[in-house]
Formats: sequence, structure tokens, C-alpha cells
Amino acid sequence: MHSGILLDRAFYQRDPREVAPALLNKVLLRNDGRSGRIVEVEAYCGANDAAAHTYRGKSRRNASMFGPAGHMYVYFTYGMHWCCNAVCGDVGEGVGVLLRALAPLTGLEQMRAARAACRRDRDLCRGPARLCKAFDIDGSCDGIDLVSGLASLSIIDDGTPPPARPVETPRIGISRATSETWRWYVADDPHVSRR
Repeated sequence: MHSGILLDRAFYQRDPREVAPALLNKVLLRNDGRSGRIVEVEAYCGANDAAAHTYRGKSRRNASMFGPAGHMYVYFTYGMHWCCNAVCGDVGEGVGVLLRALAPLTGLEQMRAARAACRRDRDLCRGPARLCKAFDIDGSCDGIDLVSGLASLSIIDDGTPPPARPVETPRIGISRATSETWRWYVADDPHVSRR
């Protein structure tokens, strides 16, 4: 099991554009021993971001994103994939950070079993839907508290600092607010979803 310091609520209770690059090189843990280093993220900024699910306000689907910072917002997309976000900011803001890719660390056998069709380990968590599948993240994880240490998932700092110069680009797979450079990734990491 990977060890480190659990990120506290204050870490998340900021603008997602600050939290996102700070999450790079932190570690996502599942309580069954799976872990992966966060190597790619995107920020979504609520009412100020036409690409955010929360742009038009609170709904049943996106309610978790309006809750306390440090919780997880999980949503279903394209009728087939789950994606997960760390909720940021203040209650009612509807902002967060999409976890786009991980470098697997521990529990690779479980990840391979969850993603049986995957041929290369570098592709196990390369992209937000693959990441969720490899970690068995689905709608049952929506709203869990990443900070409590009691949920099935958490994010820790194992002492590896964020990169001094992360790559910053426009976000991927959106049709609105496409010029905002709110995607960050670890340069040269082979697990990043797309260069």
C-alpha cells in the first residue's frame, strides 16, 4: 500500500486553476491497494466556464460538484464511461478538477483485471474513463469524501512535488471555452492521455 499524508480540505478549498497543477504528482489511492500518481488534470470553473457541467446551475446530476471541497464528483458520459473530479472552492460554487490520467503504482493486477482488454500497462489509466475503469470508480463513488480517510478513495501527498514547469494546454474533448489553457500534465510522462 502506498503511504503519505492525506490532503486536507483546505488544499481543495481554492480556485480549481490553483488546485489542478498542485494535484500533479499526488497519489490517488483505493482502499484495496490500488494507487496511481496523478499526471494529468483539467480545471472546470462553474458559472464562469461554459464547458463546466455546472455552468447552468445545480441539477440532480451535478449536485456533488456544488458540495464541500474535497469530495468527489463522478459522472457518466457518452452513455458508457465514468469520469471523476475532485470538488474545489466553496460550497455552492460548482468548481472542480477532472482527473485525466494516472501513472499506476500499486495494485496493477486489480487494474488489469478491471481493464482486461488493455494490452499495455501504460494505458491502464491513460485518460479519464480508463482511469475510472481501472479503479472501479462509478456512480456509487459520487459524493464520497476524499478527505475523511474513511471512504474507498483518497488522495495523498507522498513527498513527490508537483513539476516545476507542468505543460499547460487547452482542455480536451470539449466544444465550449476551448481557448482556456486549464489542462496541465507532467511533461514526458508516458501515461498522459494526449500530447
